[in-house]
Amino acid sequence: MTKLRAAEGKLVGIHDRPPDAADAMVDSAAAWQRLVVSVLLMALGGSGMYVVTVAIPQIQAEFGVTRSSASLPFTAAMIGFGIGSIMMGRLADRFGVMVPLLGASLCVGLGYILAGASGSLWQFAAANGLLVTLLGSSATFGPLIADTSLWFARYRGIAVGICASGNYLAGTLWPPIAQHFFSTVGWRQTYVGMGVFFIASMLPLALLLRRRPPLAASAAQASRTRSDSQRPLGMSPGALQALLCVAGVACCVAMSMPQVHIVAYCGDLGYGPARGAEMLSIMLGCGIVSRLTFGWICDRIGGLRTLLVGSGLQGIALLLFLPYKGLVSLYVISALFGLFQGGIVPSYAIIIREHFRPEEVGSRVGTVLTATMLGMALGGWMSGAIFDLTDSYRAAFVNGIGWNLLNLTIALWLLRRASAQPALA
Repeated sequence: MTKLRAAEGKLVGIHDRPPDAADAMVDSAAAWQRLVVSVLLMALGGSGMYVVTVAIPQIQAEFGVTRSSASLPFTAAMIGFGIGSIMMGRLADRFGVMVPLLGASLCVGLGYILAGASGSLWQFAAANGLLVTLLGSSATFGPLIADTSLWFARYRGIAVGICASGNYLAGTLWPPIAQHFFSTVGWRQTYVGMGVFFIASMLPLALLLRRRPPLAASAAQASRTRSDSQRPLGMSPGALQALLCVAGVACCVAMSMPQVHIVAYCGDLGYGPARGAEMLSIMLGCGIVSRLTFGWICDRIGGLRTLLVGSGLQGIALLLFLPYKGLVSLYVISALFGLFQGGIVPSYAIIIREHFRPEEVGSRVGTVLTATMLGMALGGWMSGAIFDLTDSYRAAFVNGIGWNLLNLTIALWLLRRASAQPALA
């Protein structure tokens, strides 16, 4: 295990060590304070990924469309989130994370307001895909995770896990809040009110992240110490990133089935959308615990082993949805699903941090997270389409299990390559 951990993280200890001037800031109190701000921003901006799933029944009824068509705004949001992650990651690498966050704070709020005023499904989808996520929420996920990884060394895994939990905090808070106001004041008024709130709350928080990461200063030095022929895990950097992108698509097609359709699924079973919103909240709340736990684990076993464990457990949770449809059973399985799958996406950031140059972290993390969002978008639409064809979600769960097996296979293959790499003395 020692040899494997050294091989998997062999680039970290030698090439990522910050210069003496930055040592005082790494893992410091200021770094932890910054982490708190990052979690709050992610919890606010991440709402764009989850409120739209709660709105699926309202959108379907409002515009008189099929279930798969009502899922398209979520697909647009995920595609926008994914593409935006690359753009925002590059901006953060060049100008620091505050710059994209300021623009995102305005775009998230404006997008909610325009979505609430939309007169058609396509206008609603465009507001969510272009403003809320492409130019908004995308800056509050990948760039914040990458920025956090540059402020920590010894506690990098748990810090990234805490930061990434902000996304699930958004999923825990906003679905029941949105469902409550959808039922009491209407979905349009809810969207407008949320838009105003996000502008007022996110802008001042973004201004607190002006300082550049301490490890950014060591990036050029780290690049000079590495060979141009560096082959992480015996592969070219491009090949490894491409494989991580495929893994990201596969895990998130599987992950999207319960997250996107649990509200509609509960409605079809006769339990009502409010019960589904509660299950989604429990699922994502348990995801917070999962991300903290897996972050702690990642500091001890590395990113690849963490990915393998998370993928295997997610597959088990998906299997449990097939035989059990009772209300209590679905609450329990939703909690288990959240506990099992929460560590998967952050593990990609740790793998990238372990095997790529520090100055590339923002763009490379953004690229892989784009793949995960495309997987969520594809899976959300695919599950709706399968439901329209079969009038049941059973086949959609089976489809998710198949994609999860692909992710598990890639993780196992990469881990075997890591174990074959010679450890550095």
